[in-house]
Amino acid sequence: MSESGILQILTYPDDVLKTKSETIENIDDDLQDLIDCMGKTMYAAPGIGLAANQVGETKRVLVYDINPMENDHELSVLINPEITHAEGEIIHEEACLSVIDFSAEVTRYSQIQVHGLDRHGNPLDIEAEGLLAVCLQHEIDHLNGLLFIDHISGLKRSLYKKRINKLLKKGTSSP
Repeated sequence: MSESGILQILTYPDDVLKTKSETIENIDDDLQDLIDCMGKTMYAAPGIGLAANQVGETKRVLVYDINPMENDHELSVLINPEITHAEGEIIHEEACLSVIDFSAEVTRYSQIQVHGLDRHGNPLDIEAEGLLAVCLQHEIDHLNGLLFIDHISGLKRSLYKKRINKLLKKGTSSP
């Protein structure tokens, strides 16, 4: 970890991004430090959400703020989140800090209910719609080892993977 607390964000095709995160049993100081660093990393990127496996930790925790450009940051934390109810449909243009230089329209549920814990271990139930619902589904997917590109057509995904593999063979780190 750097002195600034900003962590390195892993990018596709790193295997950790395909790994299902482990349930958190103990909310300790190390987890609090990770949460703080994830928040700093997300805001610095900038992004609206970040899951632990995106920074190399296979722990079931995510942070988000769907209004990151506001001066008073409101970092939200979800530990062991699970979608308990979902309905409707929304198509939203998505991008990802771990999927470099690519965005695509993804079909998601338009309304969801999520159960988890806050950073202090208190039960938390969230009813979300619109951008918040999209963000939470995107980040929970990360915790389940899925990327948003797993939700797009096989052709678009294949073209993206070929482009990234070509760049990796050249030794270039970004598209």
